[in-house]
Amino acid sequence: MKNMMHKSLLALAIGAGMTSLSAQAEITIGLAGPVTGPVAQYGDMQFIGAEMAIEQINAQGGVNGEMLKGVKYDDACEPKQAVAVANQIVNDGVQFVVGHLCSSATQPASDIYAEEGILMITPASTSPTITEAGYETVFRTIGRDDAQGPVAGRFIAEHIKPERMAIIHDKQQYGEGVATAVRDTVEEAGVNVVVFEGITAGQQNYSSLVSKLKRENVDFVYYGGYHPELGLILRQSKELGFDAQFMGPEGVGNPDISKIAGEASEGLLVTLPQAFETDPKNAELVAAFEAKNQDPSGPFVMPAYTAVQLMAEGMKATESTDPYEVAEYLHQNTFDTPIGEVKYDESGDLEEFNFVVYNWHADGTKSKADTGEAQSDAAQ
Repeated sequence: MKNMMHKSLLALAIGAGMTSLSAQAEITIGLAGPVTGPVAQYGDMQFIGAEMAIEQINAQGGVNGEMLKGVKYDDACEPKQAVAVANQIVNDGVQFVVGHLCSSATQPASDIYAEEGILMITPASTSPTITEAGYETVFRTIGRDDAQGPVAGRFIAEHIKPERMAIIHDKQQYGEGVATAVRDTVEEAGVNVVVFEGITAGQQNYSSLVSKLKRENVDFVYYGGYHPELGLILRQSKELGFDAQFMGPEGVGNPDISKIAGEASEGLLVTLPQAFETDPKNAELVAAFEAKNQDPSGPFVMPAYTAVQLMAEGMKATESTDPYEVAEYLHQNTFDTPIGEVKYDESGDLEEFNFVVYNWHADGTKSKADTGEAQSDAAQ
């Protein structure tokens, strides 16, 4: 195992602080993600999922006689703020983290957690490089861009068959990563990609982009990024008479995209995790969310719940709050969770995870695309 010296020092520190920990009878889990900023809605999904798991585990007696306590940390999905949050988590003595959400925030934070021996499970970050670093205490409960991108790419090549395709991204780690995976897949299948370029996240006027797409006679657009930008692109495309079909990843699958784009969001295609809230085995859990007037259908809700569940099961089984011991247990075992059977590879990636293609509607709802052939059941 890596970091054995750090592990030994950590174990000594845990032993030295056992009296204080016992007196508090709490195990803190940091919940790191956007409380503020343009994608705070996704942070809400993560937070309600993790907090529900904490509540239900505590209602059953907690973990080894101690209660779980969730503490939110706002990184606004900004890399620099995520580094500040990670350092604050270290200073606060927190040893378990659910988060971060945006890949560009998770990447630098995970470096700090790995160095400090903190166990992190992200329920939302899909960039492959996060786990390719080989950190033994870094995991995720969602698939990777190199699984999601090919799902979209195969669907485009097999069912859309565009003549002149554009791929746009927000120049961030997540958006550009998934867009690149789509490009590689469709080009291998013979699709003609005539535009591949980035926009600046946060800008408001996309008329020049739309004009370029019109000049290039683009008939299909894939966008890698988040919903605020795509919502504006969709709305402005409709206003400027550009009527190509659009598609995006789970980062655009938010009801707020319909609030931004209105009728222009009708017909958008989105890849999302399978609808865990429709699984009959999750009926009781779904009812618990609904009793709180919370929406369990967000793509990161059940993965966040699962992240807390995995931490708790690892702590119970090892009778330890040592992140390295819990991480080793997660690597070696299989778990029954709301997102299905969880089994990890050596990198901390799920061995199986499904992305599904959905039709998005102007009322903010979704329905499964006509064909379910273009799906992924692997995180690699």
